[in-house]
Amino acid sequence: MAKKTEKEIDFELIKAIQNGDMVAFNKMVDRYKDRLMNVIGRMLSSTEEAEDIVQETFIRVYQHRQSFNFQHCFSTWIYTIALNLARNELRKRKKFKFFDIFDMPGGEAEFAVDPELPSRLPQVLEAAVKNLPEKYRTAFLLRDVQEMSYEEVAKILSVPLGTVKSRVNRARMILREKLQPRMEEHNALSKGTLLPVSLLS
Repeated sequence: MAKKTEKEIDFELIKAIQNGDMVAFNKMVDRYKDRLMNVIGRMLSSTEEAEDIVQETFIRVYQHRQSFNFQHCFSTWIYTIALNLARNELRKRKKFKFFDIFDMPGGEAEFAVDPELPSRLPQVLEAAVKNLPEKYRTAFLLRDVQEMSYEEVAKILSVPLGTVKSRVNRARMILREKLQPRMEEHNALSKGTLLPVSLLS
């Protein structure tokens, strides 16, 4: 028997949740709480605020469970809810927290560095990521941190596919521009190569 896909598992759970199955709801929470915290926690200014947003996301999911459209991916729906709540919080507080790049899961091979780097490099990278405009930072997090497809990121952000690619590329370029001089200074970056994102892992 073929192994169920992530989408099929999500659909089974949301159907059960629509029928009032709280065990299924708890399973859904377990499936997505860490993923959501991974993104939202890096957008907001504190773990407590991120936890509140994630909790509110699951409340919204349950409250609006009957409105879920099975023509779409559940993951797209829940990330959209969470990111909208996070953006509202950012607009309200006009602040955000830089994230610790060494807590990030592996990204694409484009971005790699020797772990034996000068002690000040992490601070430089943190500052560069902190200063990314929100639209670039969000696209970068979803694509290179969460490793979502460009198509899914486009659905979540409600922007054209080309816009997502442009924002992700722009974020990568900004980070490379900020970090490449220091990397070259310490001979940690090979001539003509891109700044590896596994640095962001």
